Amino acid sequence: MRRAAIVRGDITTLDVDAIVNAANESLLGGGGVDGAIHDAAGPELREACRMLGGCEPGEAKLTPGFALPARWVIHTVGPRWSGGLHGEEAILRRCYRGSIAIARERGLRSLAFPSISTGAFGYPLELAAPAALEEIGRGLAGEPGLAITVVCFDAATHWRYVSLAT
Repeated sequence: MRRAAIVRGDITTLDVDAIVNAANESLLGGGGVDGAIHDAAGPELREACRMLGGCEPGEAKLTPGFALPARWVIHTVGPRWSGGLHGEEAILRRCYRGSIAIARERGLRSLAFPSISTGAFGYPLELAAPAALEEIGRGLAGEPGLAITVVCFDAATHWRYVSLAT
């Protein structure tokens, strides 16, 4: 089994145990990957998220995947970039660690991450990608049966992740 991969594509199409949603605090949908996941999963996802009562930055919560190929969605709220002096990196790292912890607790074997916070939340990709890959590496080291894919929506994001991983 290939344990780590970086691909360019649409996270909503992956047939994995869980995909990670880079959500906003309400968990009720938004733009970017969050909106795409809600659209692909169907209206049941919004209702399941409403029952969770929101999510704080750095936390992660689980719902079923509904109409997605993935059985589960792990919703995590990344930091909004404010110059890097307000704990953004620690929050971002908690997003990855918390999502991997949920995968471990549920016995999931395959997990797919987007590039958390690098879209509408404005986190610079050149700072977010190294932190993401480091936390993913730690997660893989601590969970030998888990496979993780980083799914990059655009070429620039894909290039950054691939260049750091090689």
